[in-house]
Amino acid sequence: MTNWFSQVAAVTGTAVRTIPQRRGSSLATVVGIAGVVAVMVAVLSIGEGFRKALRTAGSPDNALVLRAGSDSEMMSVLLGDAVEIIAQAPGVARGPVDGAAADAPLASGELFVVVDLPKRSTGTPANVPLRGVQPAAFSTRENLRIVEGRKFEWGRNELLVGEGAARQFRGLEVGSQLVWGRNEWTVVGIFSAGGALWDSELWTDARVLQPAYQRGNSFQTLIARLESPAAFDRFKDALTTDPRLDVQVLRETEYYGNQGRTLRAIIEKLGFGLAVLMGVGAIFGAVNTMYSAVAARTREIATLRALGFGSGAVVVSVLMEALLLAAAGGTLGAIGAWLFFDGYRTSTLNWDTFSQVTFAFDVTGALMIQGAIFAILLGLLGGLFPALRAARLPVTAALREA
Repeated sequence: MTNWFSQVAAVTGTAVRTIPQRRGSSLATVVGIAGVVAVMVAVLSIGEGFRKALRTAGSPDNALVLRAGSDSEMMSVLLGDAVEIIAQAPGVARGPVDGAAADAPLASGELFVVVDLPKRSTGTPANVPLRGVQPAAFSTRENLRIVEGRKFEWGRNELLVGEGAARQFRGLEVGSQLVWGRNEWTVVGIFSAGGALWDSELWTDARVLQPAYQRGNSFQTLIARLESPAAFDRFKDALTTDPRLDVQVLRETEYYGNQGRTLRAIIEKLGFGLAVLMGVGAIFGAVNTMYSAVAARTREIATLRALGFGSGAVVVSVLMEALLLAAAGGTLGAIGAWLFFDGYRTSTLNWDTFSQVTFAFDVTGALMIQGAIFAILLGLLGGLFPALRAARLPVTAALREA
């Protein structure tokens, strides 16, 4: 066994030392595999960034209430009387809220509408979410802070803009005026939610938004801060057993975790599909490179076989060379994707709300490892047939051919 390993090490060392003599074909293989890995990781990082934006929106301390049978806020309706009943349910935390009592329920009935704004990058109109909130909204969201301007005043036609929306869409600078519904709105501030879903939204007073869109005394959802995550079951049971209500109660983390599944599935299929299509080309490139390597080393391989080196050692040496080139390409591609795409901000349509969500590409370590594994697989497939050819090469014929 020791002798076999020694043979593998000797043959592999010789193969690696000859790579500079075939630098052109070797470099083409490395670059081809790097391109495949970079594209795969970059596309998959879109889904990862989208998932992160939704995941960070949910808090384990929050519960979300919708009308029974509704899949999203867009499909839900909660009347004002129901919102008042829900806010007083057991398990809801109490505390000071913005512009209201010092000891009020930390529950915000909210209205969700979609408005048109042009994208900064293309000028094309896009659906942007406009959320009407109640005073407790600022107490139910973690990590929300004003980064420019001020909060809107309750009862006025004023907007607070998420920094992601301000970056992606035109006309959202502090002081800008916009006309939607029956109202003219003034942007008075920009807030940051730490990259969460709220960064994509515009906020205003729900009581101002309701008449602007003829919604009467209705909301679409309610966000409640609970006394603790353990209070969820008590809160849910109180609402679902109340004959005055027809609602479903979800943990906020569950609701936002379920959103965007369709888009994430499409992105993942697209990423792996592109990787497979491009990978086929990379495999042919690797096969050509390794066949060239075997052809260039025909005399050397035949001589080693004549000296007693086993065919297995030759197979492993060719595969190791292919894996080395693939690993170099995979590493280069993964690092390139991280350098050029990680943190790149964009927006896409959330099919659950038919509005834009701003997010940043998120090239994670796990995606880079996936890319490296895919590169290794390409190297194995690209090196397998040339390795078998090298092992089956008749010694006498190879010496004459060389």
